[in-house]
This record gives sequence, structure tokens and C-alpha cells, in this order.
Amino acid sequence: MAEEILGYLAAHPDAQDTLDGIVEWWLLEQKIAVEAARVKDALAGLVAERLIIESRAGGSRSLYKLNRRRLKTVLKLLDKKAG
Repeated sequence: MAEEILGYLAAHPDAQDTLDGIVEWWLLEQKIAVEAARVKDALAGLVAERLIIESRAGGSRSLYKLNRRRLKTVLKLLDKKAG
């Protein structure tokens, strides 16, 4: 936790806040950045495995959806994780 606080302060050296503000804003901001990177990596892997489909519809943002042709495989994978 100390490293996360110091990391935020290193990136924002003029920052100051209350305990609640640090929890709600500083640490949340860092967690979102870390989770966004993890989600991006997970999506890339799922697209590579053809379990989900990536498409672009009129813009530069990607849309992701289940590859229905691989639904049985997805369900088997989820069943393994649950069991």
C-alpha cells in the first residue's frame, strides 16, 4: 500500500488529500490503470484463441463479443474453472 501511495505522489508531486480522498481518488485511479492493462491483455488472449471476436464499427474503438461458434469451448473452460 505504501508503494501505491508513493507511486501516486511521485506522478503527482503537488497532490495532497484526506484519508478518504486518497482511498477514493489516488488509489482508485491507480487500480483502474492496472486493471485496464490486465483487461487489455486478457482480451488480446481471448481474441487470439478465437473465443471472442474484436470488431471496429465506424470508429477507432474496438468492440468485443462472444464468438458463438466457440460457445461450447467457452462453457467447458468455465466449467473447469468452477470445478
